[in-house]
Amino acid sequence: MKTKEFLNKLKSNSTKELIFEYASNLLVGANYHITEVKNVTINSVDCGGKENNWEETIVQLWESPKEIGKRTYMKSNKAIEIFDRVNSIKPLLLDTEIKIEYGNKSFHTANLVVHSIEEFSDNIIVKLHTDKTQCKAINPKEKVKTSLASLSNCC
Repeated sequence: MKTKEFLNKLKSNSTKELIFEYASNLLVGANYHITEVKNVTINSVDCGGKENNWEETIVQLWESPKEIGKRTYMKSNKAIEIFDRVNSIKPLLLDTEIKIEYGNKSFHTANLVVHSIEEFSDNIIVKLHTDKTQCKAINPKEKVKTSLASLSNCC
């Protein structure tokens, strides 16, 4: 999901609680804080020697140990205020993929992809999932036709 689309969902549900589901039926605690919004530029070279460049927006969530047991979640309008503050200092990259960085004692820290957002009467649930690794040296249009022998330029 693009950052712009994510923010529009928050704005259209501004009075609702903002809940993040980091794995099937597992929710980030109500004691979470948005601690950082990152504009990330990735400059890489794949195993076939091709340069790749892209940008992402990464939002870091952190659960405060001082607020364990908190029952009410941050409202979407509070998250919008945070994004607006960030944007006034460092402009957000609205056309980039947005990812949520999160981890806890039983779940490794990861940059999770926004799969979907479910809207309910009093909350919205941002459904996250892990991203799969991929070989960028393979042309996505030719993945079906590619044989192992043709991957000699790859890892």
